[in-house]
Amino acid sequence: MNSRKYLLINPNTSAATTERLLQVIRPALPDGVVLAPMTAAFGASYIACEAGHAVAAHAALDVWARYVGQHPDPIDGVLIGCFGDPGLFALRQSCACPVTGLAEASFIEAAQQGEFAIVTGGERWRPMLQRLALSLGFAPLLKHIEIVQPLGAQLLADPAMALQCLSQACQAAALPGVKSIILGGAGLAGYAAALQATCSVRLIDSASAGLKVLLENRAPPAQQKTYGFAAAWSGVSAEMLKLTT
Repeated sequence: MNSRKYLLINPNTSAATTERLLQVIRPALPDGVVLAPMTAAFGASYIACEAGHAVAAHAALDVWARYVGQHPDPIDGVLIGCFGDPGLFALRQSCACPVTGLAEASFIEAAQQGEFAIVTGGERWRPMLQRLALSLGFAPLLKHIEIVQPLGAQLLADPAMALQCLSQACQAAALPGVKSIILGGAGLAGYAAALQATCSVRLIDSASAGLKVLLENRAPPAQQKTYGFAAAWSGVSAEMLKLTT
């Protein structure tokens, strides 16, 4: 059996976030599938606003360029390990392989059942996720976004608090017509399984959804056969400069 290799990009600078994603995703990897994790070299330790998201998109492109510079063999897909999918469209246009993020993959998974809701941390994420759902074509199915006060990094750091907080949020998000609830965010990875028994609606783990969508070839296809950037860069990393077409 031919092996498959996927790149996991954590677009924030937190190694703990990368490790949490791996704890959830690696046990589900089929035989012959390799996951290569990389963490952003600059930016925010937790993406909590538009500015952090914008910088994270650059950081994700830089991570990908660094990986390509170190590993010339082609890869089968890229997963952006953030529930805002920073750099999604830029990476999809630059990579010669399918690219998805935790949010898009969760939307794809949830849409199979119908209307869905999102539970995530940080009020500033609400308009950002609404815009992303609109741009990806899922806005008609996104019925509700339930925001919890602790940020994803805080939920990651305090599991007991997170379980209590997220359980209440999932119950609030289980509105009439909602068929599934996405627990959105790398910091929330792994909590869906622990909370499913307390919620009558199907819970979707965004990290697990990301892996599943890639493995099942349900991510949008690559937009070109060769990778590289069309921009004439200045002031970016040497790795990004090398990929200018």
